[in-house]
Amino acid sequence: MDAAQQETTARARELQRSWYGEPLGALFRRLIDDLGLNQARLAAVLGLSAPMLSQLMSGQRAKIGNPAVVQRVQALQELASQVADGSVSAAEATDRMAEIKKSQGGSVLTATSQTTNSSGAPTVRRVVREIQSLLRSVAAAGDIIDAADSLAPTHPELAEFLRVYGAGRTAEAVAHYESHQS
Repeated sequence: MDAAQQETTARARELQRSWYGEPLGALFRRLIDDLGLNQARLAAVLGLSAPMLSQLMSGQRAKIGNPAVVQRVQALQELASQVADGSVSAAEATDRMAEIKKSQGGSVLTATSQTTNSSGAPTVRRVVREIQSLLRSVAAAGDIIDAADSLAPTHPELAEFLRVYGAGRTAEAVAHYESHQS
């Protein structure tokens, strides 16, 4: 890979970080590991071609163009967290992936109905992802960090909130959220 290709790939990964919270290669590898998939199966569930998935993972392409695919990614992230916490079995996960594969996206009600716990309340992870998504739709991660640095001397709690939810990993934001609920 020459310097120009490396620069293009680095730029694509930075855009992915600002749009999706992290580079898609890391996100997709985690889904593959957590859900016991291979790349071809993940591509099929998401409704992408295997070459397109590979291009997104490698940073040759930056953006997922189809909003329904983005919603499927979000649904798979939620499913992976439910498998990880034991609330969904491997067999149930296989059935849910078939449902996710068929989903057309576009409906907020569909997305939230798949991300609620047994009482019907949104999961902590879903609430955190919504906060992250909102912040990241307003500004890029670098701008959020700059704002947090500006606020830190006078408003350290707000600065921490911006850093954790605006530029941090979801797991860190979930821990922050849970530590402030009492």
